[in-house]
Amino acid sequence: MSSISRFRSVASAIGLTYGSYVAGAIVILAVATVVGLFGVDLASRPALRLVVSTFFLQGVTFGGIAILYLKGRDLGLGFVPVRLPGKRDGAVIVGGSIAILGLLFVASSVITALGLNSAQNQIVEVGRQNPSVFLLLIPLQFLLVGPGEELLFRGLVQGTLRESLHPARAIILASALFASIHLFSLSGEGKLVYIGIAFVLALVLGAAYEYTDNIAVPAVIHGTYNAVQFAGAYLTATGGF
Repeated sequence: MSSISRFRSVASAIGLTYGSYVAGAIVILAVATVVGLFGVDLASRPALRLVVSTFFLQGVTFGGIAILYLKGRDLGLGFVPVRLPGKRDGAVIVGGSIAILGLLFVASSVITALGLNSAQNQIVEVGRQNPSVFLLLIPLQFLLVGPGEELLFRGLVQGTLRESLHPARAIILASALFASIHLFSLSGEGKLVYIGIAFVLALVLGAAYEYTDNIAVPAVIHGTYNAVQFAGAYLTATGGF
């Protein structure tokens, strides 16, 4: 591959990453404005705001951009292979979920031992004020968040990079872009620590997609990872343990 081809792939990946979130922010702002005309203030209803944001960002925006991108490049839906997981895919899902949660446990232990702080996602802060939000978010991880983010970052971003880069490099760069985008949803100290953890965990998702060539696999692993975290956060917030 020529340097020009690699540059175009990287530029496309960066554009997809940040362009998708900018588009999502615009769509969410438009929706908030429209519902505001009917007397619904999303800013004062954090639980509803989270649901609306999730639906219109990971669902509508990411899905819409995927269709436009594939159609614009005349790639077809086969560019992002998806099928019902078979036995081999199921084994990767189980192993990947265990690995990604294990890595989170190890990372958290190291952070605690070193006396470091990790930033908090703003969703967690909202959930702590209203723990029932965590229960609402659990199914959304499998229905929208996992599929939507994996479609964008593994399907489109990693897939585009894979066209001109070695698979390992494509996974690393896609994971870096995935981690970097979380910066905008963090609060408090330790943002780089949080991004570092997100990067390592994204490597697992990227490897799972490369190995199985089935976007459903990292989507389920991603959804499982988030769902377990929200379940734990709910139990902690309500005194479950």
